[in-house]
Amino acid sequence: MRHSFRPFDRFHQRRLFLLPVLFSCLLWASLSIPATHAAEEGASTDLASQVWQYLTTQDAEQQRTVLASIVQRPDATVQAVQELLRKGPPHGLQPVGLLPDEQIVVRERPYQLSLSVPQSYEPTRDYALIVCLHGAGFTGEAYLDRWKSRLGEGYILACPTYPAGAWFTRRAEDLVLATVQAVQQRYRIDPNRIFLSGMSNGGIGAWLIGMHHAPLFAGLAPMASGIDDVLFPFLENLRTTPTYIIHGAQDQVMPVELSRKLAGELKNLGYPYIYREHDRTHAMAGGHFFPREELPDLVKWFDDQRRTPVPKALTVVRDASHLLPFGWVRIDATDQIASFSEDLVDKRDASIRQRIYARLTAQVTGPNRIEVKTDRVRQYTLFLNEDLVDLSKPVVITTDGQVSFEGVVTPQVDTLLRQARLRQDPGQLYPAHLTLSLPQRPS
Repeated sequence: MRHSFRPFDRFHQRRLFLLPVLFSCLLWASLSIPATHAAEEGASTDLASQVWQYLTTQDAEQQRTVLASIVQRPDATVQAVQELLRKGPPHGLQPVGLLPDEQIVVRERPYQLSLSVPQSYEPTRDYALIVCLHGAGFTGEAYLDRWKSRLGEGYILACPTYPAGAWFTRRAEDLVLATVQAVQQRYRIDPNRIFLSGMSNGGIGAWLIGMHHAPLFAGLAPMASGIDDVLFPFLENLRTTPTYIIHGAQDQVMPVELSRKLAGELKNLGYPYIYREHDRTHAMAGGHFFPREELPDLVKWFDDQRRTPVPKALTVVRDASHLLPFGWVRIDATDQIASFSEDLVDKRDASIRQRIYARLTAQVTGPNRIEVKTDRVRQYTLFLNEDLVDLSKPVVITTDGQVSFEGVVTPQVDTLLRQARLRQDPGQLYPAHLTLSLPQRPS
């Protein structure tokens, strides 16, 4: 997914984000070391320069060239590259305060992005990031004032604007993911403290995008919203992603029963969630609003949440349009299953009505042993690191009760870097992977 920040035409009135290529150049410059430094320090910095170049360049040929150069370097060991990736690129001083008129470009289309950055921002400390999705008839900028006074100095708030608040579309999904990555490039974000929230249509987006990309988030906070019953199977993806649900009992736009049913589903799954139902009404919105009185408890919840970046057990449910990494697993090929259109909620064919999706559960059940259970999966990939298994010893993988692999999986620098570029997540680094095909089941 290609995205960048660009200035509006009246650039002199607005602060702007750096384009990825310019960002890369500044990184190289900031990483250069005077010749008087020790030779070994210079070599280490040169590796860092190449790593950040590979991670940020948008030129496909340059990606291949830089990656090939890195893997040939004697100092480019898996351990050395992992340490660089965990540390992250250096962050310099950036604009702070209210930045209401940034612009982000996704799929060649510009979108407004409004930011709130603490006045005390320091590029040497980590900050939590809250991405907030507005409802129909609102903009991201309108949400800054509602949140800023309560968040405190430890949070950066990002509020993108999407036309009509249609957060249930694929393009809006791309915008949210691009927003997270772009803010991470400019500001120092704790990868284990990224939250997704939204009100009304924005709450629908928080559910949909949060379920499909649950490993990215430390928590979801959908308000006054709901999803169609045919999408309930995707709640299984929230196994390690807590949810904080807020809804008004007198909501006449989005009936409160929508959130009650979702809370009930999460309870049945045994997943972590908080459900808050209020009786307040607003002069203009009736019961369909987010009371300011609810914000302190929500922020306290944010304060307490930390993502588990590499959980020992994962469940992923997929339609055919979302076959992409989910934490340390990926469904690669399936039997015939439902597939969403560009609008993630408009299609109602038989496969969606019947909830025909692929499902995979993977769990570390003992030292170097992983058990996988599948439904409608033909091929899958496991991404491995030392948090999951000892990569110096043989690994045993069982699939649906049968041993499907037993042997050593060798860590590789190119695997580590390819996954790092794809994920842009220093909390999820995987130097090894293993792809397994399942035997044809009888029809």
